[in-house]
Amino acid sequence: MESERVWTIKAALDWCTSYLSEKGDHNPKLSAEWLLSAATGLSRVEIYAYHDRPLGVPERATLRDGVRCRAAGEPLQYVTGEVAFRHLVVKVRPGVLIPRPETEVLVDEALRALKGIACPLVADVCAGSGVVALSITQEHPGARVWATDVSADAVALACENAERLGLAECVQVVEGDLLGGLPDELRGRLDAVVANPPYIPTGRLAHLPAEVADYEPRLALDGGADGLSLFRRLACDAAGWLKPEGAVIVELDESRVGAAGDEALEWYLKVSACRDLSGRKRVIVARDPKNGRKCAKSELRSRQD
Repeated sequence: MESERVWTIKAALDWCTSYLSEKGDHNPKLSAEWLLSAATGLSRVEIYAYHDRPLGVPERATLRDGVRCRAAGEPLQYVTGEVAFRHLVVKVRPGVLIPRPETEVLVDEALRALKGIACPLVADVCAGSGVVALSITQEHPGARVWATDVSADAVALACENAERLGLAECVQVVEGDLLGGLPDELRGRLDAVVANPPYIPTGRLAHLPAEVADYEPRLALDGGADGLSLFRRLACDAAGWLKPEGAVIVELDESRVGAAGDEALEWYLKVSACRDLSGRKRVIVARDPKNGRKCAKSELRSRQD
């Protein structure tokens, strides 16, 4: 970008889109919009409404740095420091997993399980940025959620997001391994346990896109040899924390949903596999923990929602 030229928002948008396209960005216009939004403080709609506004010197410097990072392959969300998810915009930063659109299905299933419960108690395990816990509390105002993560960086970020969004009174963030950080008095009282755990089989990590493998934390990606290491521990442990009619709701790799459903029948009476918007099996919902009760005949079923 030439420093002596007067750069309007439109000129900057056009230049950034072209430059990022040359550098291999799969959606250069979207990247350019978000980078301009971050540099100017305008929304993506406003950058078109004020397309002839000149950029100030600090804005040009911020945009230049952002374009440089994005062109080098850094995830757009880390460059801008935020991501849109459902009805929220949350802060993200390196060291914490970037929320994905498919995780919105996890929230849908959680809200479905909590429908009709006025003041549900929920645990969001492997909470990362806190986006699942925060979405549940925003869309179910009576819910109280404990968000847990083993990463201190994730805990700090989830706390920051809860405070910034005014939801800190509804979301308690604690550091701990799976359900280990919860107060013991919650045992047997939870209406739902929700999780987006690490679920990529270890052998597939080397084949992830560089944008993921080189920047996002392995701790939040590696699901063990078959991708179900964390799922098994959680499904077993959650049974002791849930109410008799409670549900554990977990996002998984599409290739492991069937196996996870079969295993979940060891601890739960009812298991279903739910599909995302592209039709792929994505989320396991296991209800009614056995906890010593005789298991009625159960079957794994798939549901298109």
